[in-house]
Amino acid sequence: MTPSELIARKRDGNRLSEEEISFFISQFMANHITDYQMTAMLMAIYLNGMDYEETTALTKAYIQSGIALDLSDIPGTKVDKHSTGGVGDKVSLILAPIVASQGVVVPMISGRGLGHSGGTLDKLDSIPGFRTNLSLGEFREVLKSVGACLIGQTAELVPADKRIYALRDVTATVDCIPLISASIMSKKIAEGIDGLVLDVKYGNGAFMKTPEQAESLAINLIKIGHQFGKKMVALLTSMEQPLGYAIGNWLEVEESLRCLRGNGPSDLMEVTYALCSYMLILGGVAGNVNEARDMCEQAIASGKAFEKFVEIARAQGGDVSYLEHPDKYKVADQVVQVNAKHDGYIRHMNTYEIGMASVELGAGRLAAEDKIDPRAGIILFKKVGDAVNTGEAILEIHTNRPETIPDARNRLEKAIQIGPEKPARTPLILKKLGDI
Repeated sequence: MTPSELIARKRDGNRLSEEEISFFISQFMANHITDYQMTAMLMAIYLNGMDYEETTALTKAYIQSGIALDLSDIPGTKVDKHSTGGVGDKVSLILAPIVASQGVVVPMISGRGLGHSGGTLDKLDSIPGFRTNLSLGEFREVLKSVGACLIGQTAELVPADKRIYALRDVTATVDCIPLISASIMSKKIAEGIDGLVLDVKYGNGAFMKTPEQAESLAINLIKIGHQFGKKMVALLTSMEQPLGYAIGNWLEVEESLRCLRGNGPSDLMEVTYALCSYMLILGGVAGNVNEARDMCEQAIASGKAFEKFVEIARAQGGDVSYLEHPDKYKVADQVVQVNAKHDGYIRHMNTYEIGMASVELGAGRLAAEDKIDPRAGIILFKKVGDAVNTGEAILEIHTNRPETIPDARNRLEKAIQIGPEKPARTPLILKKLGDI
């Protein structure tokens, strides 16, 4: 079949075979199918969907576009975690050292932030000297010596996903469950893991707006993982407000350091401990959730988790003096508080708008080529359910772009609603799916 015939079949709601999907992806990577033809196919998939077999075939075609790592020569079970993204989500920075300190190998290939959602690589890049662009050979060496390594997608791993994602980003085809599933699982399977724990977020700051959408995505991801022989667990977690109090790259590293020293916010640690616990179980070092949770808490209390983060950073070129003495890091030139205009309780946060305000201040990017200011961001002083008094500071803006302050302040004031009654508390972790 010709590319145009395959596009027409998917446009008309028909399913594609594994051979047809493999052909389309391989021909695209060989430049025999153009960007505009691939864009047409992506829109056809977006509008008509893909069934489980098609999504699995697309995942396989992505993996086959590059190399797949074999980490069997590295002792220990390899388990990774993936979050579908949100605001203030710095869990990976805390989780990787906790889990690695307990003897589970954590090969973590992460992404950059785009739009309102932050990226693990951008946070790590804010640590002076920290290298996230290691080669696959260096990645293997750090995993062998330290037990965890956090890098970005390399040219050899799943290049089809990288190229196609760039098209999805500019053609409004990002939020499509089959395309999201293939993108996530191809990278995770190619990195050589034995098991994967998923943090699938829902709410106004997530890509999946409802629990039902999040559960549908989680089920899809788990089924694909099983097809490739991976142990899978997924947690559905709320992104109805930022996770923790810090939003922005170095600000989130600082909060992560406080977490690793035992002084982390309760919401952030609740999600982190839950995800870590399932990683330890999949990794075979804990028999149940209670035992795993105790191990995680002990890793923090003993200082082993903090020491492991320092070890990871040193192995990846980071200047660990900034981790041991974070007050060395220069604060943004402009630090401005936003105050409550009346008494009451924080009733609601528009997490998407808060994330976009941080982007405006310099903490994120709207286009892949945008530069990030590692010192920019937002520090929250209040969360949903907290009481506030007139004139009390509810957050703090950090930026080196003073011209952005008025618009960001206006956006933030609108994003945070104060009312007379305390809202009901909603669960942070809604549901668990998967093998445990």
